[in-house]
Amino acid sequence: MDTIASLFSFITWPVSWVIVQFHKMYGAIFGPDTGWAWGLSIVSLVVLIRICLIPLFVKQIKSTRNMQALQPKMKAIQERYKSDKQRQSEEMMKLYKETGTNPLSSCLPILAQSPFFFALYHVLSAIANGETIGVINQSLLESARQAHIFGAPLAAKFTDSAAEAQALGASITDVRVVTAIMIVMMSASQFFTQRQLMMKNVDLSVKTPYMQQQKMLMYIFPLIFAGMGINFPVGVLVYWLTTNVWTMGQQMYVINQNPTPGSKAQDAYLQRLLKNVSQHGEVRGRRRKNIVKAIVAKGADRNENERRFFAGLSKAGFAAQADGSVIKGATVTAEAEGGAAARRQQPKRQTKSQRQAAGGQHPSDAKPADDEKTDEVEDTAAPSLEKKPQSPATGTKGGTQGTDEQPARPSRANSGGSRQGKSGQRKGQQRPKHPSSKK
Repeated sequence: MDTIASLFSFITWPVSWVIVQFHKMYGAIFGPDTGWAWGLSIVSLVVLIRICLIPLFVKQIKSTRNMQALQPKMKAIQERYKSDKQRQSEEMMKLYKETGTNPLSSCLPILAQSPFFFALYHVLSAIANGETIGVINQSLLESARQAHIFGAPLAAKFTDSAAEAQALGASITDVRVVTAIMIVMMSASQFFTQRQLMMKNVDLSVKTPYMQQQKMLMYIFPLIFAGMGINFPVGVLVYWLTTNVWTMGQQMYVINQNPTPGSKAQDAYLQRLLKNVSQHGEVRGRRRKNIVKAIVAKGADRNENERRFFAGLSKAGFAAQADGSVIKGATVTAEAEGGAAARRQQPKRQTKSQRQAAGGQHPSDAKPADDEKTDEVEDTAAPSLEKKPQSPATGTKGGTQGTDEQPARPSRANSGGSRQGKSGQRKGQQRPKHPSSKK
């Protein structure tokens, strides 16, 4: 660890200068030789560094989401070119270039913070060895060696011997108890930060190897930091615990305010937004309007959470607009409350004669329904009103020979076949029009 820290010795001067400036401020309040003055100086160093790294953190969030969205395409490329590793790498780089995604962006905050971490470790190691470093002169060195946090010196480590702890003015028991508690807290904060990301801010509708990797890192990282923590001075543990707590709070804010689409956090956010719109009748805030605007622009590509949000808006009588605002009107409310039920209502059942009349077909040309048998009997018994032609040969009605009886009315089943003669023309008597016909 000392060898790695020495590689970043070029940054020890600015790190020590920042710590000294904060120490002057807190020393005027708590006393220059107290653990509060030196401990809060380290905490303030972390806060300053993390504020400067906010743009990188935002870039990390965007890169992580892009990587999650690209996992199905990456898996398809791996399966398609699994026998050609070179082509597989080329297609991966092409995909990254087309989508503007950098796989290393998710590591930027850690990489950018590492030099400050090792520089602080180098400074605290020099204090433990009684050496001046950077802007820390002999008087500041003596003040730092006297500073204790809950009985443990800033430069003490869990692996120190009783003699080394005694040289710093502390007992080995106090040093190990304090460092053990801080190591457990550091590992727990790392675990809950990763767990919060996996359980709330991941699109659960897409199962990819990336999720399995993150889940594995959720358990491996805390163990790695716990193993490394026994070699960290108390001051470095203060630094690392503070940066873990900052990361957890920062991530919690991002998840609550700008969650990953398709995640549980997005569902919770949209439900809060729906409740807010229902109470105030509008979308308040520019950021919220941008979120609604983005969801409207998706159209049919909305996920389940977004469709549930739009359904809730419709039920409350609102309709989202392309600019991210919502409108409320009587039409929207009526459609939400009774429109769907009205569309599902079936029309009244019509009789067959009504359906035939509506379709322009004569009722007598089709087979009558069971509920029209009475009309059929009346139609059969009714006498024909037309004048029946006389046969020139016999003088009888209806074209019959040797009898004056009126011929029986042909059955409906055979009427269609008797309408065409050998010449293709219609023959036989004409059927009377139905009394219900308009003509």
